Parts: sequence; structure tokens; C-alpha cells
Amino acid sequence: MAILPFRRKKTEEHSDLNQLIDLIQKGDSRLRNKLLEDYIPFVAKCASQTTGRYVEPGVDDEFSVALSAFNEAIDRYDIQKGASFLGFAETVIKRRLIDFYRSQSVRNKDVPFSDFDMDDEEDHVVNYVEVQRSLDLHQQSIEIETRQDEIIRFTEWLAEFDISLDELVELSPKHADARLNAMEVARVIAGDSELRNYLMDKKALPLKLLSSRVSVSRKTVERQRKYIIAITLILIGEFEMLKGYIQ
Repeated sequence: MAILPFRRKKTEEHSDLNQLIDLIQKGDSRLRNKLLEDYIPFVAKCASQTTGRYVEPGVDDEFSVALSAFNEAIDRYDIQKGASFLGFAETVIKRRLIDFYRSQSVRNKDVPFSDFDMDDEEDHVVNYVEVQRSLDLHQQSIEIETRQDEIIRFTEWLAEFDISLDELVELSPKHADARLNAMEVARVIAGDSELRNYLMDKKALPLKLLSSRVSVSRKTVERQRKYIIAITLILIGEFEMLKGYIQ
């Protein structure tokens, strides 16, 4: 099976990639290597967009991090969820680059105070504090961009269930115990393939199935329907930053 370049039409590419990834996840190492090779331009593009500068394949550390993240995405991608692999891979690449910058930041903080001012290769004085500040600001900008990307994807997914982000704010349970109950129902759905598939196929809560699996009353579940669906989508989707708000 030939691997097509990443510029193909999205619908065709999505189907082809899913077939390839299914074979790779079943152990086809030859296809894995071919996919990694063919998508080097995509990986470099994602890394460059995330870092805000050109990332050269085979030269910059950021490219190595991004390529490793792409390989990780191949293993972690869940075909059954129906999401775009390339969108998922881009998210993983961004996260791993954030982790990379964080690790660099921690390592650099071990520099002694006497080394804050230093000469670079062209005898220019470089102040460590300013370098660190720039690194921190860049890391923050990456995190903001990643969070915005998650919100956009989450909003689009909510729309498939006829839910808007604005009404979700209004519908959120006001009491802590009510929110906890709704989150628990969402976790049950997210962790059960039968319930999860029903939700994704019918675009509705599996009320009858839930009645025997949760202690929350059906009336309460119906009242909090949209909130429960939204939390479930966060739990089963690739929304690592949004998940931080519901832990």
C-alpha cells in the first residue's frame, strides 16, 4: 500500500491514514518507517509553527522531539474516535515541545548567579535572566496557542451535539455536589465502550443503560444532559489542557 503525501485531500487522506495506522499498530514496522519518512515535512512544519522559527529536519533538537511525538501519536491514535490523525498528531507534537522547553527551562535554572552575564560566540554579552525570560514567554505563548486550539476543536465537537459553549456556561451545575455527580456520570460513560459508542452514534445520552450503572437519578441526568455530554467529550478527546479544569 503506497503512502501518499500529506497534501492530499483531507477526506481521502483521513481514510488512507486510518488504514495505514491500523496496520502499523498491528506491528508493521516497515509501514511505520515509511510513514515517518513521508511525513517529515509535516512534522517540520508543525515544529516550526509551534516554535515560531524554522526548524530544520535532522539538525534542530526540536525536530527530533517533534518526530518522536509523531511516532508516539501513531501508537496512541484511536481510530474508533473518528478524529483526524493529523490534528491529533499536531496536538501531541505541540505538547511534547512544551515539555521539551519546560525541561530546558528547569535545567537552565541551575546556572550559577556569576554566570548570568556571559559572552556568546561573537563576544556579545548575553544575560541569562533575559534569555530565561524570553524562554518562559515563548513557552507561555505555545501553551496559550495550544489551549486556543483545544477550545476551537472542542467547540466544533460540541456543535455536533447541538451544544454551544455559551449555553454550556449557563447550564453548568451551580452546586459543587451536582457538578461532582455529573462528572462521575461522564467518567462512567467515557470508561464504558458500550455507553461511549451509543453517545457518539446517537448524539444522545444512553439513559436506559445508565440507569443501572450510576446512582444519579434519571431526572437529574436528563437535566444535566448537555453538561454531562460536554465533560464526556473532554474525557475521551485529546484535550489535555481542558482536562486540567475538570480534575
